[in-house]
Order: sequence, then C-alpha cells, then structure tokens
Amino acid sequence: MKGRRELRFGLLGPLVLYDRPTYETPYDAVPATPGHATPGHAAPHHPVPGEGTPDTAARAIGSPKVRALLAALLLEPGRVVSVESLKDALWGGAPPASAQASLHNHVTRLRRLLDDPERLRSVPPGYLLRVDQGERDVDVFDALVTDARAAHARQDWPGVVRSCTKALALWRGTPFSGLPDLGGHTLVPRLEEARLILLKWRYDAELALGGTRLAALVPELSALVAEHPFREAYHRQLMLALHRTGRQAEALAVHRDLRARLIEELGVEPGPAMREAHVEVLRGSDGSDAWLPEGEDAGEGGVGGESCRPTEAARPAGERNRTEHPPARGGDGDLKPVASEVARADEREGEGGGEREGGRDGRRDGEREGEPDGATLAAHPPPPAQLPPPPAHFTGRTPLHRALRHALTEPPAPGPAVAVVSGMAGVGKSALALHVAHELRERFPDGQLYVNLHGATPGMPPLAPVRALASLLRDLGVEPRNVPEHPDAAAALLRSLLAPARMLLVLDDAADAAQVRPLLPAGPGCAVIVTSRSPLTTLDGARRFPLTPLTGEDSATLLRALSGRPGLDAGHALVELTGGLPLALRVVAARLVARHALTPDVLAGQLAATGGRLRQLEYDDLSVRRSLAVAHDALAAADREADRDAALVLRRVGALDLPTYGAPLLARLTGIDARRAEAALDRLVDVALLEETAYGRYTPHDLVREFARELASKEEEVLTTADPSPVDRAATCPRTDVHPDLVALRWYAAVAERALVAIVEPGLDLDDRLRPTPAQPPEHAADVAGLRSFESAGQAFAWGETELENVVALVARNADAEDPRRLAHLSVLTRLLFPYVQRSGRVAEMAVLGRAALGAARRLDDEEARAYALGDLAGLHFLTGRHKDALALTDRCLESWRRLGVASRIRRCLNNRGLLLEGLGRFAESEEALRQSLSYARLLNDPVGEAVTHSHLGNLYEHTDPRAAIEQHRRSLAIGETVGAVIVRHSAHCNIGYAHLTLGEPAAAARHFERSLSILGGHGDWHGESQTRLGLVRALRELGEGERAYIECGELLRRADARADRYTGGLARHQHGLLLHAQGRHREARTAWHTALTALTGTDEQTVLTELRHLLSE
Repeated sequence: MKGRRELRFGLLGPLVLYDRPTYETPYDAVPATPGHATPGHAAPHHPVPGEGTPDTAARAIGSPKVRALLAALLLEPGRVVSVESLKDALWGGAPPASAQASLHNHVTRLRRLLDDPERLRSVPPGYLLRVDQGERDVDVFDALVTDARAAHARQDWPGVVRSCTKALALWRGTPFSGLPDLGGHTLVPRLEEARLILLKWRYDAELALGGTRLAALVPELSALVAEHPFREAYHRQLMLALHRTGRQAEALAVHRDLRARLIEELGVEPGPAMREAHVEVLRGSDGSDAWLPEGEDAGEGGVGGESCRPTEAARPAGERNRTEHPPARGGDGDLKPVASEVARADEREGEGGGEREGGRDGRRDGEREGEPDGATLAAHPPPPAQLPPPPAHFTGRTPLHRALRHALTEPPAPGPAVAVVSGMAGVGKSALALHVAHELRERFPDGQLYVNLHGATPGMPPLAPVRALASLLRDLGVEPRNVPEHPDAAAALLRSLLAPARMLLVLDDAADAAQVRPLLPAGPGCAVIVTSRSPLTTLDGARRFPLTPLTGEDSATLLRALSGRPGLDAGHALVELTGGLPLALRVVAARLVARHALTPDVLAGQLAATGGRLRQLEYDDLSVRRSLAVAHDALAAADREADRDAALVLRRVGALDLPTYGAPLLARLTGIDARRAEAALDRLVDVALLEETAYGRYTPHDLVREFARELASKEEEVLTTADPSPVDRAATCPRTDVHPDLVALRWYAAVAERALVAIVEPGLDLDDRLRPTPAQPPEHAADVAGLRSFESAGQAFAWGETELENVVALVARNADAEDPRRLAHLSVLTRLLFPYVQRSGRVAEMAVLGRAALGAARRLDDEEARAYALGDLAGLHFLTGRHKDALALTDRCLESWRRLGVASRIRRCLNNRGLLLEGLGRFAESEEALRQSLSYARLLNDPVGEAVTHSHLGNLYEHTDPRAAIEQHRRSLAIGETVGAVIVRHSAHCNIGYAHLTLGEPAAAARHFERSLSILGGHGDWHGESQTRLGLVRALRELGEGERAYIECGELLRRADARADRYTGGLARHQHGLLLHAQGRHREARTAWHTALTALTGTDEQTVLTELRHLLSE
C-alpha cells in the first residue's frame, strides 16, 4: 500500500523547509529479508531531491529563535511539546519575563512559514506540529538505510548503489547546523555514523560491480582515508580499488601506512579484513569472488570491514564484542529507526569479524598474557580529588546556593544530577561551583574530577571534547595507549567506568553543549556541575542556575573581606563602579591590599575617570577586559555570519550609548537587515555580553558597556574624518565615519512620524504637524517611506513606551551638538513625537524634549519649529498647573504664527489662550479669545477645532450658568460623534460630568465620567483621563460610596506617580485625604494633605491650595 507524501522538513543539514511535488513512498511495505531476497531484486524506490522531479525548493529559516522552535517541535513530531519545554529550548533556564508573549510571536512567525498554518496547533499544555510520515528528510533517510541494508545483505549490488546514492543525496551537511546548541545533540553523531556506513556499503557494492567506475573511486576513498585515518574499512576499499585498477604498489603503500599508524599510536596490528585485502594484493588476485572480507556473513546482514571504533582494547571487561549506543527515542515518527539500524549494523561489524581478533585465547596480537585490560583501573588507586581550592571568601547567593545543593543531592530522575551555572564573565560561576562541590565531597566517596574546558579563557582555544575525554580516562586509570581515539568510543568507555561509581564532576568554563555532552556520565550515582557563560539549553535533563551580579550589600561584604578595609559599605562608590561583579571586586581588593596608601576614595576616582574603569580593573593575572574580550574576539573571528554580526553589533552598542537596544535600530546602525540583527543579538545573549530584559530589548552590564565603548573608540574616527556629504549613507551607517547619533536621530524621527499618524486623529492638527518646517532635512521623507505603518494607536503607544527612555537620552546628548544635521533631525523628532509624550502625561520627558526643541530651532533659525516648541512648552506648563507661565508662552507662540500667517495654528493658540485665561479667572478675555478661535474654526471648516472650542466655552459658562455649559458640551459631543473623534467625545462627557458636580448632581456626574473613560479606552490622553478619574472620585465621595471612591483614587495616584506627575498627584492626594478623614484615619489624612500642599505649591491651583491650608489649620 502506497501513500502520497511530500518532503517538507530538512534536518540533514541546516534546518530548512522544502517545497516540492508529492511522491509515492511505500512506508508500509516490509523490506525483503535476506532469507527471501533474490540476487538482483530491486529495492523500493524513494525519490530524493533532484531525482526525477523538479528541483526541490529549500527555504532557509532566518530567525534563530524560530529555527530553535521548529527544531524542538520536529524532535517530537505529532506530540504535544509543553510551553515550558519550548521556553527552555529558546531561552534555557532563564526565560525573560515576556517569554510567554515572545513564544506566541515566534509561533505566529513559524506558522507563516509553514505550507499549512494549521499544522502547528495550540494543544494544552503546549503546541503540536503535525508531521505526516515521510515529511522529514530524516524519515526518508531512515527508510533508505533500511533498503540499503537489505540489499547489501542479499548482495544486490545495483540496489545497494541506488539506495545509498539516494540517501546520501539527502545529506546537506551536519544535521542541525545553524543551531549551535543542537550541534552536539546525541542524534547528530548517530546520523553522521549512518552516513559513513552508507558510504562504506556503496563502495562495497561498487567494488563488487567493477567496471569503469573503479577508477573514480580512488580519489573519493583517498579523501575518506585522510578524514578517517583509523577507519580500516575505507583503507581496505582504497587498497582494492587501487589494486583492481592496476596500481598494486600504491595499494601496498596504503596498507603499510595504516599498519605503521596503528602500531605507533594504538599498539595494535590491522584487523583480519585488512590482512585479507593485503593478501589479495600480494597474490595479484582480482578479488571477483571475495567481495567480503573473511568472517563477514552476508546471510546475517554483516556490513563488512571493521567497526567504527579503532580498537577494542579500551573497552572495560564485560563490554567486549558489543557497541555502546545511547538508547534511541521510541514511538511513531521519532528518530529511532535510523539510530537503531546503524547500531545493529555497527554491532554486526563487531560480531562478523570486522573487529580485530587474536588467537584462540581471545587476546589481541601483541597482548601479553597476564597484562591487565586497558580499561581496568590501577590496583587500589586513591580516589581522585582534583577540585581546586574553594573560594576563600564566598559571599551571598544563599537561595541559589541552597537550590544548587538540592539539585545535586536529590535529582528528580534516576540518572545523574547535572547542574549548569551560567552568567557573564567574572560573575562568580566557578566560585559557586567549587564552593558547593567542596561542601558535597563526602557524598561522593569515589572521588571528584575537575576539568577546565577553557571555553572562554583568554589566549586559549576551547578544549576539544576528545582531549577532555582522554584526560578524564587517564585520571580514572586508563593507560594512554588504550584511550580510544574515536570520541564515541571514548565517551562510551567513560560512561562504563563511571556507571557504578559515586563521583562528582566539575566541568568548568564550557563553551557550548556539544563540548559537555560526551563528558556526562549515565549512572545515577554521579553528579555534574557545569559552568558556562551560556545556559546550555540543549543539555537534556540539566537544571539551570543563572547568576546575576551581587547585591550592593553582598558586594560590600566581599570587598571588605578581600581588602581588609572595614569602612566600605554598600553606598561606597567602589561598589557601584564594580557593578556587583566578583572579578572586578577582586581586582579592586587586590589593588587596595597591594598599596596601603591607596584609599578607596582615590581608587574610586580613578575608576570613575573617563575611559579609566577597565584600565583600573586589571591587576596581575586578573583582568575584566581580557575576560570580556575572549567572547568578542571569538565572535569576530568566527566563520558564521551571525557571530561576526554579533561582534559588529557590540561595537555599535559602544558607539551609540543608550539605555536599551532593539534589533531595528541596530540593523540601521550596522547596515544589516533586521533578521540578521536579531540573530546577532541572540548570540550576544548566548555569550552573556547582553541581557534580554524584555522581549526584543537588550541591555549590557555597565562593564560590558564600558568594554563596548573601548571597542568603538578603536574602530571609529567620529566625524573628524567624515566625508562632508554622506547624508544618505547615514540611513544605514555601515561605515564608521557617520556619527551613530545621527543615524539614531534619523531613525527615531522617521518612526515618530509613523507613530504620530497612528495616534493623532485626522484633521488640521495632524496635517500641521506633518508639514515640513524649513530646517527639516530632505532625506526625512525617504526615511519614513522605508518604514511600515503602525497598525493601531495602541501599537504606536507601546512603541513609544519602549523607546521613550532612549529618545530622551539621545535628545539630551545632542541638544548642544555642533553638527547642523543632527540638530535638524532632532528638531523633526521632537516636533513629531511631542503629541505622543503629551498624551502619555510624561511631564519630565516633555521638559527635556521641549527645551531641546526650542534650542535647536533657534540655532537652526527655523521660525516654524520655534513656534511649535513654544506651544509644546506651554502645554507642559498647563499640565503641571502653571497656567501663568503657559499663557506667556502661548502668547509668544501666537505672535509667531501670526507672523507666519498659519491660520490653523492661530486658531489653536487662541483656543488654548481662552482655556488658560478661564483657569486664571479672567473670564471676559477668555470668552473673547474663544470666540475668535471659533470664527477661525468655521472659516477653516475645522469641525474638530470647533468642537474643542465649544467644550472650552462650556468650561467658561460653568462658572455662571452650568446648564448653559452643558449645552455647549453637548454641541461639542454632537460634532465629535459626527466626525468620529474619540478625544472630543471623551472630553465632552468628562466636562458634562463636572457641570453636573457644580449643579450638585453627583449621580449624573458619575455616569458621564464612567462613559468618558469607556470611550477613551486605550487611545491615550493622560490629561483627559486624569481629570475624568478625579471627577469620578469626587462624584463617588459625594454619593457616599467611600470604598469605591477610595479604590478609584488609589488607581489615579498610582498612575500619576508612575508618570512623575506631581500636579495630578497633588490633586488626587487632596481627595485621598478627604476619604481617609471620612474613615476616621485623621493622621493619615493630614499626611496626605501635607504631601498635596507641597506638590501644589507654586502652581496656580489657588482654590485647592486654599482648602488644603484650611484643612491643615483645623
């Protein structure tokens, strides 16, 4: 029975998605067994990419996180993978706080890439990826291995060639390449071993078939022999290919070289298969009747040659004649068939004569009677006790210390306990590991092993796993000559030796999971502590313990203990300047110990000096700079694009000093696309040079930031050598002669325009803000055109919330810049972003942006930009209750717009002037200004402007005729509903509520306040929201709903304090005090009123100030 299948997922190489036509795959057919096969019987046909079908379209997956997500799902096809497991696959043991939302985003991105988005479904407690049989290339590979094995067993040589060729055509490179953490997955060496055996079977078949193809085998086999110098099968096949093409002398040379290598390096002779081939060459036989070496039985499915292991002497007693393979996962659709076929084939190689055998007593050639087996430990050796000394002054980490001890002594599974301690350079990973290891020595009576893997040691490459294995085996008593050369065999021997033992291993400074995985024991009596800058998230079954810098108190305690200076506390500058990094604290302490005359204050001054921190954090063999440089230098020198990009991104982080970083801006700074920037940032997180503090937001430790600045200063000649005309190049800035602040200002200005369009409703106010002022750079329009629009106002507000801290820092730093290009883009940025900042109620940020905008406009001699800045600063003073100052700035703004003749801005200034005069009690002047504004609105056919003015007239009328005020507000509401203006409608209901309060109708007022908040939703208008909430508190208090009023007042206070809005906070605390007083909490009420009085002093809120003084005088 055949099924129509499509190849969809590629694991045999970099992870890809295939797009290809369907093909027939007889997966339900049972391959013919050797006993039923007939020679020449054709193997089932499995199409492969490029064979008889259109070329397969393989689509790469750009995002590393999406690749990791797909890999995790493909390793469990058709099964639910829990959310926790997926988080662990993407972030290891330290997922960010936003991991849930981030995972959802990555799942959405993966669905877009799949041929059918319904393949990936959310199934509690996680996600399920539907993978039909034969849709993974590894499944097709599996079936072809089975076909090849069956054909080989029945000596169907054309079938062997056909099946092997198809299987090998699926191979695109090392499985999971592009996913560093999966590069060392146990599946990878099994698949690679399957490939090598397929090659061996194919060459067996081609040697048996003979013909003109024999000559072509020689260069192929020569390459394999060079790559696998101890693999006798390829040497035998090369000998036979050379001999059968008339090159007998070269064939004999192959045997001679192999024999010399085996004797010199392993102390053994070639096996019987090689000896048989040697005899054939010496006799001059063509070998036509001897395709298999002696001892291989085709009827039993032997695969010929010798085992993939170079020698059996390194196996422990009782392990002889069997091959160690980790168990494969079972279940439908998993990867067990490939591994099991290879394991069975490998075992048959050992059983069928491929393993070297000695005489009848079972000893090898050259093995002396009575000589101990190579895997037997020396007689009664002392247990290894290799731990370096524990840290002399271990400080802090109490919860983590307790959790690590628990994880090592009470593992949750019946296997070895494995703990990974991760964190940035110098954070104290090794100190914690050794401190705990020494505490637990008595629990591991068979000894403690220690290996420094040098994953991030300055001046040293990481220790290769095979060298680490050899070191551990020698430490366990294995003679050097009996240490297996093949890593799999060495790892199997290590597991065998440790299986019955109760031993603790400390694997210090691991580079990646692939370096650690072969060193892990399998027995339940062992425990392993791994330290690494990476969390090693693909290390199955490991518990993870991410380290952060020490607290201020712990830092001070450690510094006092190390330096002997008793007066240092958490508030000392040295504690802050060392960033809680134990390595930095050790350097500082060493300097203080070495020079008694050096005071902590003087040393702190040296560290604080510009460019001096890392220079002062070097002493003897301790250096923060060198520890950080290891990771950067390795990235910069790597072959992988993502690694080189990561090094470049780190240098740009140093060039552009901002609180946090995201991929889009860094992509612009580096000249790479956003996908590559995201991959680079992920790599920097992997090597602990950045921390992902929220989804898509990255921050360096202070000392990493200092290091990045050093890198940037070496790379760049900022502006002094700049070409005077690189304006357009600044948009992408792949060069170092364009100031990074200019690139950032351009990008932020462009995104600010997109945000403005999303936040401000269509109308003349939006059109005015978008109209370029004279100093606006011409390239700004192209910058905006290259960006996607925001999908909603909420999305734009979210972007602003994320980036505002960066914008303020950037604007403040460039407010006095000499470069007119930076000033021009700064002016555009502040003009376009200010409406968002004002609506968000961020008064402190409004002050910085408004003053910088006014200064830039003056220096650029841009009258329009100056008028905008004056009006925006007036809005700041209005929001902070300083109406007189706001009026003065509004009048100056009005004069500017009148000189420029911009009617729409004149109308707005008159409207604001009327509002301010009303608040100051100058009612006649207020009405005059508002009437003028209303005339301009009608002249301009500006319904929104007309609605706002009606609302302000209502506020004015409220002082004398609240019913007339409500009528004005209702006119405003009607216009707002007609044009669909959310802010107009929300404001109208709020103002109607205040009019009802004036009339003594709190119930009606409360309904309008609640309606106002409902309309506003997430559109963002802090002034309107705060006034509405304040009115609702008053209405509820007058209705006697004290408990609800108290809750609402608390929410208003929380929101005001979050924005550092002292004015609104003062008004809210006035009401809060009244509510506390009504509850009989008089002392708390007076405290609230005192705080309110302090906050409102200096404002023009005279009515509330008078009441507060009266309340406090009682």
